[in-house]
Amino acid sequence: MNLSLRQIRYVTEVARQGSIQKASQTLHISQSSILAAITLAENALDAKIFDRRQARGVLITQEGERFLSIAHSLLEAEAEFSRSLGTMGHSTPENIRVGCFVPFGPAYMIDILKEFRQHNNVGTIDLLEGSQPQLREWLVRGDIEFAVTVDVGRTFAGSSTTICELPTHAALPPDHPLARRESVSLDELADYPFILLDLPETSVYLLTMFDMIARRPHVALRTTSYETVRTAVAGGLGFSLLNTISNNNFTSDRSRIARVALSDKVPSPKVVVVDLYGSNKPAHLKSFIATLKNHLSQRPKIGSTCATFAS
Repeated sequence: MNLSLRQIRYVTEVARQGSIQKASQTLHISQSSILAAITLAENALDAKIFDRRQARGVLITQEGERFLSIAHSLLEAEAEFSRSLGTMGHSTPENIRVGCFVPFGPAYMIDILKEFRQHNNVGTIDLLEGSQPQLREWLVRGDIEFAVTVDVGRTFAGSSTTICELPTHAALPPDHPLARRESVSLDELADYPFILLDLPETSVYLLTMFDMIARRPHVALRTTSYETVRTAVAGGLGFSLLNTISNNNFTSDRSRIARVALSDKVPSPKVVVVDLYGSNKPAHLKSFIATLKNHLSQRPKIGSTCATFAS
């Protein structure tokens, strides 16, 4: 059987997504590559793994369930092998698979990965951007080596390294009545339309803040895209509550978005790096954590400070 681990991962992603098209989009590869992997796997199994339904995705067959059970065990063993191997030496692996919380992709990760590459001999970096539940699943399944995220929602498996706090601030259109204030309260904001970053667990965190004042604003727009939230605020559709702001978009946003500190005492999420290495982190992960801490210590401050935590 000439079925590679990469192709096995393609097949398991189709099963997870329930669709070849969705798996193609998630993995950033062509559908033909996925179809080739499925054909190879089915030939090796001498049975169908999926029943394909026109325009309705795929269904896993009984034989497919058996194949996927073995495949998941193999991928988990491969991930554990890679982690163990990584702790044995100081060399940087050729390929690194990193997960990050969706808003961090455009806001932080490109600059951080660029700086990281300058100090580490890395061939390819696979960056998977996802919600909190997706990152947890990818980490346990071995799809990513570590994840950069926030400590909102359920606890991640493995070890967690705290990087810094990200105080929540209000993002307002520049002509908004509250835009020129040094700080603003949730009670004042609740009178205006709200643009909600509607990611799992994140939306609950954002809306729960208004429970402190026993009333919630009208949600004018829900979106899972951080960039769409920024564009909607700049376009005057309403205000939003954000934690993320990069060095780059702080300057470019100034004429389009007013960022105002909250006067309420609300808990600040922390940026964390989660992994399954525990105390035996390989050199390249330690280097990445140091790079991340350095970069975020220089981010623009709005109201509260971004305290950086020691290693």
